[in-house]
Amino acid sequence: MDIAQLKVELEALCSADSAESSADFERLFPLFIDGLNRGVIRAAEPDGSDWKVNSWVKRTILLGFRRGQLKDYSIDSGFRYFDKSTYPLRPGSLEGSVRIVPGGTSIRTGSYVSPGVVIMPPAYINVGAYVGKNAMIDSHALVGSCAQVGERVHVSAAAQIGGVLEPVGALPVIIEDDVLIGGNSGVYEGTVVRRRAVIGAGVILTGSTPVYDLVHERVLRKSSSGPLEIPENAVVVPGSRPVLNNGFGKAQGLHLVCPMIVKYRDERTDSATALEDALR
Repeated sequence: MDIAQLKVELEALCSADSAESSADFERLFPLFIDGLNRGVIRAAEPDGSDWKVNSWVKRTILLGFRRGQLKDYSIDSGFRYFDKSTYPLRPGSLEGSVRIVPGGTSIRTGSYVSPGVVIMPPAYINVGAYVGKNAMIDSHALVGSCAQVGERVHVSAAAQIGGVLEPVGALPVIIEDDVLIGGNSGVYEGTVVRRRAVIGAGVILTGSTPVYDLVHERVLRKSSSGPLEIPENAVVVPGSRPVLNNGFGKAQGLHLVCPMIVKYRDERTDSATALEDALR
């Protein structure tokens, strides 16, 4: 069945979602999961220079949670795991050319992990996520549900790429090609990080985070018409700004944390990230 026909049938199934549709669910849902695992079905995909949300994909993922039953996935008596029957661990093999270093990494079925990806333990990749070729997911890192991670991206240790499964029409977090996500940083709530950007260690980006561009003297924010976007080649580091509109805060000399763009990526920045190639 081609994807266009599968989409039509799954949209009808999600609308019905009754006991009478159980046979259709059993027939269609494995095809859907297989498409996610192969990367031919995506929760969001490039649309020219922008991204579009495939709401039917997120709606079907949610249907899978509703229809699944709790199942015992325990390895043995010392490693007990219980999850929905519709979302076991993702099947994998040596032929997939994904390097999963021993130590406790989990990849949920319904996510795509491209050949050449390196995953250091422990890491977690959730359903609906897409991880592009030659990306590195480092220790204690999360790629949340439906997040889209591009090629040659480095998600550093303890970094969090948030999941956006609901609402179904909301754009998930997008990390485009050749981005470096620094350690202990977090990108959440549908933020888009454009290609070749560098997110410094400890930076937190959310839908309500203002980002101060010191180079172009502007403030970047999420708007009613679009998400927070970090521009191509931007280098973002943690900063602070003084509390001026509150008497107590001003008197105490308090500051609020805020991310700042301090430069745009150049040859010197590239040399600082060249170590990635040596580690692959």
